[in-house]
Amino acid sequence: MNFEEFKLNKDGMIPVIVQDYETNEVLMLAYMNKEAYDTTINTGRMTYYSRSRNELWIKGLTSGHFQYVKSLEIDCDKDTLLAKVDQVGAACHTGNRTCFYTNIYKSDCN
Repeated sequence: MNFEEFKLNKDGMIPVIVQDYETNEVLMLAYMNKEAYDTTINTGRMTYYSRSRNELWIKGLTSGHFQYVKSLEIDCDKDTLLAKVDQVGAACHTGNRTCFYTNIYKSDCN
């Protein structure tokens, strides 16, 4: 699928939910622009656009914690990608396996 077919946010990017391909654990959320998407497709390594640094970000290039693409899926509205990856090391910059390690609410209902 071509990047031009996606419904992008006002910054020309699409959010990417990243999951472990074996466990389905949600690892992180990031964004892709066209260059990041094309690089991901061409290299097999997850590449994002860093909004804080305003630059292309190949996940793991600095840390060694690469994400290797197993599959990419688009949602029904074509405005969010789901990436299933083989995660090497931690996904989070804090050193945690996932960025979603802080619980803020848990229901007591069964």
